[in-house]
Amino acid sequence: MKRFHRRCRRLCILAALLVLLVLFLRQNVLLDTASRHAILLDAQSGRVLAQKRADERTAPASLTKMMTVLLAIETEPDLDKQVTLPEDIFPALQTEKASMAGFVPDETVTVRDLLYGAMLPSGAECCEALARLVSGSEDNFAELMNQKAAELGMKNTHFTNPTGLTDTEHYSSAADMAKLLQAALHNTTFRTIFTTKHYTTATAQHPEGVSLTSTLLGKLDGTELPEGAQIEGGKTGYTAAAGLCLASLAIVNGKEYILVTLAAPGDHGTEQYNIRDAVHVYRKLADKK
Repeated sequence: MKRFHRRCRRLCILAALLVLLVLFLRQNVLLDTASRHAILLDAQSGRVLAQKRADERTAPASLTKMMTVLLAIETEPDLDKQVTLPEDIFPALQTEKASMAGFVPDETVTVRDLLYGAMLPSGAECCEALARLVSGSEDNFAELMNQKAAELGMKNTHFTNPTGLTDTEHYSSAADMAKLLQAALHNTTFRTIFTTKHYTTATAQHPEGVSLTSTLLGKLDGTELPEGAQIEGGKTGYTAAAGLCLASLAIVNGKEYILVTLAAPGDHGTEQYNIRDAVHVYRKLADKK
């Protein structure tokens, strides 16, 4: 009789665990995303709401540029300061086929132009110019990036350049990138740039104007999410090593969320699975109201 009761008790415990597992699987909005790594945060508190391989080290691609922009804002308060883009930064970037904002060698722009150029169209030339402005060299700037990462508790991150171009010693994690974005959004200048869709500036070399468009918001028309939900801003990234990446901010039913996804399949010529994942997750949140 005792054996029977023990067996019944075990079966009940097993059944309860299975129920809890099913409930967990239903609640984890990241389970059916294409991205290998993902994390969803409450943007205000930083509380982790869901995660998938979020602490694993991987290449962050151009999500790196969020750190570059934040450091430049913090160290160079004069956004109208004139900066000339060094001619010698262009050959290596062109060889790497890095994404560019469209500025040319020896063009004089403002710090503000470089910040928008780095964030919206993911301009590598803007990042290199900001790194030299702040620290004098890419290596010195990388040291500053790593110091900031340590301050923010980004334990699985190490930077070697301001652009996110592939390097075996340049890595991060979804959790660390989410920490970075949450901290950066407290900076009003960063937040304004991060949530901007279009920015235009005119220079001597481009008197007709240079138009810069967000690589995320420029691909959205505002109908992707139901009423009460909106993707407010984001930073995309891609390299062959990193896959398609995205760090985004959205408001759903009056609450802000941060979603970071890394290593989605595809490339610039395929469906943008990083963006598809974000829309899918934010839709799920909207459906829970």
